[in-house]
Amino acid sequence: MEKRWVLKKQGSKEENEKLANELNIEPALANLLVQRGVKSFDQAKAFFRPQLDDLYDPFLMKDMDRAIERIEKAIERNEKILVYGDYDVDGTTSVALVYSFYKEIYDNMGYYVPDRYSEGYGISLQGIQHAQENDYSLIIALDCGIKANEKISYAKQNGIDFIICDHHFPGDELPNAEAVLDPKREDCEYPFKDLSGCGVGFKLIQAYAKTNNIDFDKLTQYLDLVVVSIASDIVSITDENRILAHYGLIQLNKDPREGLKSIINLSGLAEKDIAVEDIVFKIGPRINAAGRMESADKAVELLLAVNARKAKVAANSVNFFNDARKNIDRNITQDALRLLAQEEEKGIKKTATILYNSKWHKGVVGIVASRLIETYYRPTVVLTASNGLATGSARSVVGYDIYQAIESCSDLLENFGGHMYAAGLTLKIENVPKFAERLEKIVSETISEDQLVPQVDIDARLKLKDITPKFYKILKQFQPFGPGNMAPVFVTKDVADNGEGRIVGLGKEHLKLSLVQEDEPFKSYPAIAFQQANLFEYISSGDYFDICYSIDENSFRGNITLQLNIKDIKVNSIVEEPRV
Repeated sequence: MEKRWVLKKQGSKEENEKLANELNIEPALANLLVQRGVKSFDQAKAFFRPQLDDLYDPFLMKDMDRAIERIEKAIERNEKILVYGDYDVDGTTSVALVYSFYKEIYDNMGYYVPDRYSEGYGISLQGIQHAQENDYSLIIALDCGIKANEKISYAKQNGIDFIICDHHFPGDELPNAEAVLDPKREDCEYPFKDLSGCGVGFKLIQAYAKTNNIDFDKLTQYLDLVVVSIASDIVSITDENRILAHYGLIQLNKDPREGLKSIINLSGLAEKDIAVEDIVFKIGPRINAAGRMESADKAVELLLAVNARKAKVAANSVNFFNDARKNIDRNITQDALRLLAQEEEKGIKKTATILYNSKWHKGVVGIVASRLIETYYRPTVVLTASNGLATGSARSVVGYDIYQAIESCSDLLENFGGHMYAAGLTLKIENVPKFAERLEKIVSETISEDQLVPQVDIDARLKLKDITPKFYKILKQFQPFGPGNMAPVFVTKDVADNGEGRIVGLGKEHLKLSLVQEDEPFKSYPAIAFQQANLFEYISSGDYFDICYSIDENSFRGNITLQLNIKDIKVNSIVEEPRV
């Protein structure tokens, strides 16, 4: 698939040189900092050395005082408190965090995670009925609830109060809860708007600790859960999230809770310095698999396990679900690709992918939507049948707001929610054809041609000789990487393989290269190019080509070396300048 190479806006020569001199680093590294809004020594210090003291006062969040007051009243009256959370990683980590914190100081606690299949996303009537039947009078809802107005009103009429801790966009009216904690509320002046659901849960316990003179040091044990939520929910790793993620990774690497330790062992990460990408690709999917395949209760049990034996049993169960999930999503993806290929053969051209099959597994349709974008780069919705309705997930491409497009079809929907790049939706099965027709029309009228071509965002131009151990040592300190602070991508023109390049991988799909540049022909740089073996014939000819890449460490038999992770290869590439 052809990709556009687009250079990000560069720092000015004066800015780069000034910062480079202040920090005693190369101008290329200073440029990366300027791109991230770091333009002074003090800002660089805050960027490279995040401090827990710089976390915001939780009482800056609208309704936080009301939330703490209601929880304190519940504890004083010995009310039963139910911690309620969504079934994905963000929801289950939120439940584990808030439940385990309050369970330490108050015994009359329970938790509840809705079933993806019988209840669906968010606050359910079954969940409220569970609270009624078990005499819970306060529900703390995490990572959901911001649009559950009717259900929360129903609960209130039946003597059950809600505290909402959410991070999704509210509707026109807020639910009638005792407190609504959501930094995306229009009337909320909290300085950072992109917390994960678990992040909002952490601010809740931080506020309670502050009010009740509990030492903040007692809260750091929960940061492993927070970083797992931040990484898995793909929120930006900037500002407060950068601090939480930084210390969360320290906790995850040095002293993770037993459940996460078991998952780390099963994921082959025990001897590795765990980074955000390890959570995204190895830890998060395993936790998610429980809710996708059976019950997210299994994930919460894993995260709450306090001894190694129970944690290992729970981790093996979750790992089993993940293996089953991989087989199912692989089969459904192949099914979906066949349908799209048939459309192509008939000459049908679309700007969006909208597929429905009543037999597809509800728990993996979001994953399938993401996989389809890898082949057909366009906004994608994958739907299946559940409880007599069509339900599914949407995923988008860079720069296109799929949530807004779906919102334009709201009259055809029973329910929907999400954000710019991912959304969930439910509609009557008979409305699927109308929805598909309208969404295709909306996307075709609002998406640009550029947005239908995958884009590689390039931070800077670089010569291979600039890649030194000192350069990488500083570059490594830019971590944790993620949205808002992605691993820098560089472009280098006119490189060649020194003759040692070969095709590797079980399916012979990758390239292992050893690259040189003309101004330093005897110094080679190891590189890996995943899924690009089709270019081997050209590369082995010895001709020059251009690459865009990130710089990683490669560990092999105890030896750690720098390696270029090649994103794309072109001959005589055009790098588009940033648009003003």
